[in-house]
Amino acid sequence: QVQLVESGGGLVQAGGSLRLSCVASGSIFSINAMHWYRQAPGKQRELVATTTSGGRTNYADSVKGRFTISRDNAKSTVYLQMNSLRPEDTAVYYCAAGITTITRVLRDYWGQGTQVTVSS
Repeated sequence: QVQLVESGGGLVQAGGSLRLSCVASGSIFSINAMHWYRQAPGKQRELVATTTSGGRTNYADSVKGRFTISRDNAKSTVYLQMNSLRPEDTAVYYCAAGITTITRVLRDYWGQGTQVTVSS
């Protein structure tokens, strides 16, 4: 089995910062792209940022220049540094990753989500 566990969410004032972490564990052979998504109440889940296994990154226009995704392959961990937070960043944040297990099966895995609330 493979698990993704997020941490680091919380309540912050507008203009503040938070750092989310997501650790993958279990029967992992390799991890491909890792992503952060978010879902605000009443809205569809949206892709926030992606980092490939080679370290390339991509961001939603709404977070460019404010959020930074990074990964530590040795720790099977992906991070999301969020700066200059706005009330509209309030959402449940999910990490996801394409993981090949030790049985050589590739599929997408999701974490359980962590709440980020930005007060005005």
